[in-house]
Amino acid sequence: MTVLYITEQNATLRLDAETLILKIPSDPVTGREAQKKRMPLSKVSQVVVLGNTTLTTPAIKALVEQRSDICYLTAYGKFVSRITGDDHKHAQLRLIQCRAHDDPTARLHVALACVRAKLHNQRTLLLRGSRTREDETLAGCADMIGRMIEQVDLLPRDDIHPLNPQRPQEGTILGSLMGLEGSAAAAYFQGYGRLFTGQWRGVFTGRHKRPPTDPINALLSYGYTLLTSQAVAAAHIVGFDPYIGYLHSTQYGKPALALDVIEMFRAPIVDSVVLSLLNNRMLRPEDFEETLGTWRMTDAARRLFLQKFEERLNEEMMHPVLQKKTTYRRALEIQMRLISRWLLGELKRVREFYVR
Repeated sequence: MTVLYITEQNATLRLDAETLILKIPSDPVTGREAQKKRMPLSKVSQVVVLGNTTLTTPAIKALVEQRSDICYLTAYGKFVSRITGDDHKHAQLRLIQCRAHDDPTARLHVALACVRAKLHNQRTLLLRGSRTREDETLAGCADMIGRMIEQVDLLPRDDIHPLNPQRPQEGTILGSLMGLEGSAAAAYFQGYGRLFTGQWRGVFTGRHKRPPTDPINALLSYGYTLLTSQAVAAAHIVGFDPYIGYLHSTQYGKPALALDVIEMFRAPIVDSVVLSLLNNRMLRPEDFEETLGTWRMTDAARRLFLQKFEERLNEEMMHPVLQKKTTYRRALEIQMRLISRWLLGELKRVREFYVR
C-alpha cells in the first residue's frame, strides 16, 4: 500500500472507475507544465494533502469506503484535519482505553514503556554517531541518557491520583517520569546537534518548536507532524481513540495516544532522516526560507524530504518483539496492537519498540 502525498498547489484529485487521477495545472511562475498522474485506488492507503488541493466527492467516498484516510496539512506541514470512514467497531477496546486513562497506575505503565523506549532509541542514535567521532561531549550526552534510563527503571510502578488538579504532575510518579524525560531530552538534543557536519555544524543549538528557529528544527517539526499522522491512522486501524493518551495530556484536538507512541519512533525515523539529508548534502541552506524568524523548506526540499521519509517508513528491519522483518510503517501499527493486547489482558506488560 502507498501513501499519496499531494504537494502541488491547485491540483485536483478525481476518481475514474478504480483509478485516482491527479491533475496538476501549469504554473507560469515556476515554468511547470500541466501534468496528469494516475494511480490504482486499491494501492492507496492514505492521502496527505499539503496546501490547496481539491478532492472530488467520488474520490473522497471511494477512499473512505476502503478505509484510506485523508489528512489535510497546510503547505508548510501544520495539521488541519482528517477525513476517515466509520469508526472501528471495537467498542470494548475504547472503553478499556478510557478506564486505563483514569487509572493512574495503568496510565503510568504505558507512559513508562513509551519513555524508556524513547530514551533507549535516542541513546542508540547518539552512540552510533559517536563511533566515528572523538567527541567527549557527545559521549557524555549518551551516558547522561543512560543514567536517566537507570532512574526510570528505579521508579515505583504504582501511582496515585494528582493531589492538586491544577498541577496534575505534582506529587505523582508520572510527574517524576516526565521530569526525567525532560532532562534526557536536553542531553539528547545537545548531542544531536553535534552529529551534523560541514556547513550544518553549529546550526542546531536546541529544540525550538513554535516557531522553528533554524532549518534543522523546521525539518524535525515537519517530520514529527507526518509521523503523528501515521500514528493516528494506526490507532484507527487497531480500534483506539487516538485522542485519549497516557504520557501526553488529553486535551481538545490533541492526538495524545499517537503522540505517546511516536516517542519510540522519533529518533529512528525522523531524526535519522534529517541527519542523512543534511550530512549527505542532499539539502543545502538555500533550500530553506526564513520569514520573521521562522524557517521553512522550499517546495523542492519538501518533496525530497517526503521521498526520504517514505523510504524510511518502508525500510525493513527486524522487529524486536516479533523477531521477524517488518517495515517501520507496519511497526507503528504493531506497537498500537501491543498496547491493545495489554489493555485486553493478553500481555502482562506493554512491550517496547527498541532499535539496536
